[in-house]
Amino acid sequence: MRVLVTGGAGYIGSVVTEELLNDGHEVVVYDSLYKGHRGAVDARAKFLAGDLADIERVTQTLQEHEVEAVIHMAADSLVGESVQHPAKYYQNNVVNGLKLLDAMRESDVKKLVFSSTAATYGEPAKQPIEETDPTNPTNPYGESKLAFERALRWYENAYGIRYASLRYFNAAGATKQFGEWHDPETHLIPLVLHAANGTRPDVQIFGDDYPTRDGTCLRDYIHVIDLARAHILALNILDERSAIYNLGCGGDGYTVKEVIDTAREVTGREVKTRVTPRRAGDPAVLIASSNRIKSELGWQPQFQDLRLIVQSAWDWLSANPRGYQE
Repeated sequence: MRVLVTGGAGYIGSVVTEELLNDGHEVVVYDSLYKGHRGAVDARAKFLAGDLADIERVTQTLQEHEVEAVIHMAADSLVGESVQHPAKYYQNNVVNGLKLLDAMRESDVKKLVFSSTAATYGEPAKQPIEETDPTNPTNPYGESKLAFERALRWYENAYGIRYASLRYFNAAGATKQFGEWHDPETHLIPLVLHAANGTRPDVQIFGDDYPTRDGTCLRDYIHVIDLARAHILALNILDERSAIYNLGCGGDGYTVKEVIDTAREVTGREVKTRVTPRRAGDPAVLIASSNRIKSELGWQPQFQDLRLIVQSAWDWLSANPRGYQE
């Protein structure tokens, strides 16, 4: 297919683009480079710098490149920032998302895979989290993603745009070409690896008195390649129906201390830690059930071992200690 990837210069978008190209799809990356990196765009893809707010440009892009499907990954995604600046999150994640849908409607593009989030669930009443569990976001980031998901349902009813909404948990790891490089960095695994290579002094552990096996928060981690493969599988069902899927590693997840210990083993370096008070709203456990996508689409993660995830991230960071040089 001819696929438009919005946010394709970002961390996950770069790997989704790479995997699409490896499978023989034609890819157009549409990204403002507000947070993405030009160096994170696969050389085999067509790249267009643009903002989703420019609906005329988006429409022109869809039509000129005869796009058949969209993978929508362009979003603001920092929970803390969303609480302080909700207007920014509603504008980018909801208003600009609706402009993309209207451009698709104008261009008769009927397939969308949406990069959603586990934040749509809020603080779940049970673990692991299933797609049928209540959605009750606790921050504007999760709320904005859920608002767009709800819009998708009505756009399908009225305009026939089918969608697959993929609710991620914690994406991590890297390919040989593309890895995680944010400013500021907020994700645990790259923070730990930056401490290992000496570019940051230590890693904060936000609370060590949770009711988990070692007192630190327990989370689901999924390799970014496995995540990308799920997007491609999801594209294939859109001729028939829409769907919502959770994406996580399954199993028992990993604690913050287990991630740090694994990084020490992989890198052979010391990682200094510092215990600080709990963050408000941090649940003790967040684990996904990915049974639905496994049973319906045959998705089988290949890199769900934490050591493989950390090793791939470390290999990329070691080869690119200054990130993307643009």
